[in-house]
Amino acid sequence: MTIFIALLRAVNVGGTGKLPMKELVNICEAIGFQQVKTYIASGNVLFSSKYTAQQCRDKLEAALHDYAGKAVGVFIRTPLELQNLIEHNPYAEKEGNRSICLFLDETPLPAMLDLAKGRREELIACGDRAFYIYYGEGMADSKLAIPAAKSGTARNLNTVQKLCQLGLQMQE
Repeated sequence: MTIFIALLRAVNVGGTGKLPMKELVNICEAIGFQQVKTYIASGNVLFSSKYTAQQCRDKLEAALHDYAGKAVGVFIRTPLELQNLIEHNPYAEKEGNRSICLFLDETPLPAMLDLAKGRREELIACGDRAFYIYYGEGMADSKLAIPAAKSGTARNLNTVQKLCQLGLQMQE
């Protein structure tokens, strides 16, 4: 059994994309995932499975589509993949609540950064299937738009660190 962390795109506790975390646990258990637990109500779920990462993604996306009636993007990582992202964070000395990891399906190319629009003081770097973004004074007033990230999902670095820690604990 492998421990996985699923990061859901456009899921929250209210408004559009509403998915109660208890319901997410039920969905995951119904498709055969084990040791299912969520972390904060923003679409983060940890679980163990005998399936590959791609199989887990396919199963969870299909189940979420059945539940929500629309596509819900799912990004699957292992605790070690999150640990690798944390270790290679070029903005590690910056505030974790102002730094995000924007998860993607594929590793971004540095040339993709040239297409960013509305960039002011934000710092952006490419990672393994992710962008690192440091927002300086905060995200609220940022006009940053990265076309390659349209279908990604973001978590602040504090959340990424906690998910990594929880996943590593599950592996023990």
